[in-house]
Amino acid sequence: MLEGENFHRDFMGHKGTLRPGDVQWMTAGRGIVHCEMPGKDVAWGLQLWVNLRKSDKMTSPAYQELEDKDIPKGEKNGVKVKVIAGEAFGVKSRVYTRTPTYYLDFKMSPGSQLDQPVPKGWNTFVYTLSGEAWFGPETENKLCKAHHTITFNTDGDSIHVHNKSEEPCHFVMLSGEPIKEPVVQHGPFVMTTQEEIKQAFSDYRNCKNGFENAATWKSEYV
Repeated sequence: MLEGENFHRDFMGHKGTLRPGDVQWMTAGRGIVHCEMPGKDVAWGLQLWVNLRKSDKMTSPAYQELEDKDIPKGEKNGVKVKVIAGEAFGVKSRVYTRTPTYYLDFKMSPGSQLDQPVPKGWNTFVYTLSGEAWFGPETENKLCKAHHTITFNTDGDSIHVHNKSEEPCHFVMLSGEPIKEPVVQHGPFVMTTQEEIKQAFSDYRNCKNGFENAATWKSEYV
């Protein structure tokens, strides 16, 4: 959550209020019905969807919430990081991810540089929230300005970043281990075959196989 508030409720009994800097990590698993509503003021945040392996898709729903003060942080050479998932600067996240994932929130002061390791073979991208920075080796780097995204090849083991501007740069770096399985998506359901999608819809409509609570649950915000 970047600004404002966001209220969360789901049919498993999880609930919480996200405030600036807080993180919610929800694993839908075999299925969950939930409600998210902003507070009275403008609510601004980031949402990331991470796929699960076929073997994990029917796991029980899970919910993790961290307040900003409890998120591990690090600082080095003019660069600050919040470690939402994965690790950076020798600091590890407290969030458990079934799919190996790095979710790092960086703030770089003017002139600072960063070399962030990422596992070779993982997919990686950056989204810049404010400011700008150059990404990649100095001989072939690329500029990524605010509200733009840049992706990287999978054959390297680190990302070099240089903030050459006179303003701070704020960006998130996300990296994940590829799941080499078919992806079939329809509505909110993501499975590996059309048959599994049909079964998920049937389970939802008939309140079976994990959706039993959907028959009676109502959010106080609806």
